[in-house]
Amino acid sequence: MKNKMHRRTFIKTGTQAGISAGLIAAGLPALGQVAGLAIGQIGYTQQPLPYGYSSLEPVIDGTTMNIHYTKHAAGYTKNLSDACAAEKVDTTTTSLEQLLRSISKYSTKMRNNAGGHFNHEFFWQCMQPATTSEPGGSLTQAIIQSFGSVDTMKTQFSDAAKNRFGSGWAWLVMTPDRKLAIGSSSNQDNPLMDISDLKGKPLLGLDVWEHAYYLNYQNRRADYIANWWKLVNWSFVQQNFDQA
Repeated sequence: MKNKMHRRTFIKTGTQAGISAGLIAAGLPALGQVAGLAIGQIGYTQQPLPYGYSSLEPVIDGTTMNIHYTKHAAGYTKNLSDACAAEKVDTTTTSLEQLLRSISKYSTKMRNNAGGHFNHEFFWQCMQPATTSEPGGSLTQAIIQSFGSVDTMKTQFSDAAKNRFGSGWAWLVMTPDRKLAIGSSSNQDNPLMDISDLKGKPLLGLDVWEHAYYLNYQNRRADYIANWWKLVNWSFVQQNFDQA
């Protein structure tokens, strides 16, 4: 009986280990792994997604997430590493946030890829498979104080995303004077950069590059944005608000 029990335990443990290894290889979190990076914890390496590629369906399909994560985002991470090596950035002493705050000192390659890497690492955390429809607590109070209502904030954010010409991002930020603001950035710029018109700590970000939605939505960016609100990880937004 003991031998049978040991064998079952071994099979169970081995299976779990195999599943975890497979998830990691696929860019997914291992069993029991807790995700949720604060802004200051976003470093120079690509982290596993905090959910499976198909977990955000039907809003974002699994094929899009796979390509987005393994091709586009991974490319920014690799190119950022190359740029840091070429421009002699010591990534052990310079945080990614510090780099972004002085991005004007660096090349266009550094700007594009440092922004692209940070933005995607942040974006994955802004979403979760099952979400509540509204924020809560002190974040809600701040939103109402700044915009009048949560619905008004969502409308302004959605408009910023829809009206961003070409590729870019929409942002909800805490400005340096501790106010909430909404805006957008082109390409892979973000509000942490010293060259950005909109400056502040990102609380929420939305990728409106076509590769983020085109397989399902084609040219219907507005539909993608409207459906995306169903995925917002308000706990992560609250965490960013508290830290800002």
